[in-house]
Amino acid sequence: MITSAVGVAVLDDIDARPGSTTSLLRTLIGVHLRPLGGVISSAALVRLAGDLGIPPARARTAITRLKQRGLLLSTSGGYAINPAALPMLRRGDRRIFDVRTMSEDDGWMLVSATVPESRRDLRHQLRRRLLYLGAGSVAPSLWILPGHLFDEAHELLHEIGAREYATLFLATDPQPSRPLPEAVADWWDLVALRAEHDRFLASVDALDLTRPFAAHLGLIDSWRVLPYIDPGLPTALLPADWPGARSVETFQRLHAELAARAADHVRAVAADDRPATPPAR
Repeated sequence: MITSAVGVAVLDDIDARPGSTTSLLRTLIGVHLRPLGGVISSAALVRLAGDLGIPPARARTAITRLKQRGLLLSTSGGYAINPAALPMLRRGDRRIFDVRTMSEDDGWMLVSATVPESRRDLRHQLRRRLLYLGAGSVAPSLWILPGHLFDEAHELLHEIGAREYATLFLATDPQPSRPLPEAVADWWDLVALRAEHDRFLASVDALDLTRPFAAHLGLIDSWRVLPYIDPGLPTALLPADWPGARSVETFQRLHAELAARAADHVRAVAADDRPATPPAR
């Protein structure tokens, strides 16, 4: 989770397991509530959950969990997105929908971070968040990322309170003791990354495209973790049969095919119920 300036915990993209009830509802809220003005009635949200195969009782339990974690606020007629969650949702938009693949001419960045023993909690959080930024581990306390992620890494360090313990470097030509593709295979867990791509592609095969709303939500929910953990390394540094490009093409094609019809469905359901009012003071 992240913590807002007022101390409210907010569910981050990486906190909910794709395919779970909480994850599906978090994806629904992140994708569709902002175009509705950030609010939705209780009945409409539960009905949309039902369209995803989530029974009403389970949906209400998950909604309560999302309120407790700071993603939603109660209104007199339903729910509203917590303003503290908007930066996280905008960051998710960039990572999920604007996928960038590193070219061979792009630079690199290194993060050297030494967190005191007394701050083990911060050390663990830093490691976890860097992994979900797509960082590779060169050595203990030394991380490598594509250079275009500099701003996100800088933002992350400030967000979790670790900037004072970190030094950032920009590099153009890493020179490990062995060929760079071999070093990359050590710095990143390419076996685990391949498994995530295979999982995503298998989940796409199971989508029912005759139900565009459920298919679109399932597509995004299954995809959304991959752009965080896969930094989009250059093709020359990856195995010849790397599935990354196929995953990106599949996601972008189906997203373009399904997004408008999914949004139409959400608007129609929301219009059937009285709009929620602003958060109660």
